[in-house]
Amino acid sequence: MLLSPRLRPWGRYGLRLLVVASCYYVGARLGLLQALVNDQVTPLWPPTGIALLALLLGGVRMWPGIAIAAFVVNATLGDSGPAFVISAGNTLGPVVAFLLLKHTGFRMEVDRIRDALALVFLGAFGGMAVSATVGTGALVINGVVDGTHFWSTWSVWWTGDAMGVLVVVPLVLALRNRTEWPTTVYRWAELAGLLVATAAVTVFITSVPVRMTFIVFPFLIWAALRFQHIGSAPCSFVTAVVAARGAAEGTGVFSGEFDLVDKMVTLQAFNGTVALTTLVLSAVIAERNAARLAIERTCARLADVVAQYEPLVAGDSRPPDSRDAR
Repeated sequence: MLLSPRLRPWGRYGLRLLVVASCYYVGARLGLLQALVNDQVTPLWPPTGIALLALLLGGVRMWPGIAIAAFVVNATLGDSGPAFVISAGNTLGPVVAFLLLKHTGFRMEVDRIRDALALVFLGAFGGMAVSATVGTGALVINGVVDGTHFWSTWSVWWTGDAMGVLVVVPLVLALRNRTEWPTTVYRWAELAGLLVATAAVTVFITSVPVRMTFIVFPFLIWAALRFQHIGSAPCSFVTAVVAARGAAEGTGVFSGEFDLVDKMVTLQAFNGTVALTTLVLSAVIAERNAARLAIERTCARLADVVAQYEPLVAGDSRPPDSRDAR
């Protein structure tokens, strides 16, 4: 039976909540494959990026879908005691991040330097500190994690939530902006080769014990300069995922006598630098291109005005309008 016109908006709203909850749940299951603490704290937690995207695209009213999915995920991990508090923190973190971004006038095109800085420092680092604090506190209070391991657990939680934002949000926002997509086969081939090269270099630097993480940055800079966000966001995504996998397995630069906090600080510093570099450089190029287009349009209008009054300079004293009326 068809819904009445008054119920149709509620039906669409419910469908959107269902989509958000489903995406959140799938992202959570993927993130848990790299869990480091109690099989539920991971260095890469995609659901935070999915949650923030849902809020950016649908507004703060999308929070029920996030809360329901977060509760289902946490309740199925074995210990349902802290599940409610953790799910509240998982919801509150993205909401706080969304409100901070909204307060600063964040634009989803990320075509300004202020947008890139806001996404990194407010959306990822700032907002996700809320969810990490609430979640870790719940685990400690309920005895799931020993109090002496608070900061190590918090560091993994915060790193995972922040990386979820920095990995998922720029990628989806870049894919939404079709104006930046390559327009020729050559450009698509260049972008594909760039992605493959970035992935290969990242696998290499996270597999060898020598600290050579810096060699991936020329590829990231190339992506930002040549393709802006549609190139830098996928490269940053690949780099962050491979680096998080290396940290979870303890390979390469994450091997040796590093404790958990050291690994997470190293991972957060590396991925944060990658995200900040690609986002800011892409925003700088976007601002430069926008300024160039504005100058070109202004010059074109001035050229039209000059062309309109050229006959006056040549000796025709009649105004332009009277010359056309014959």
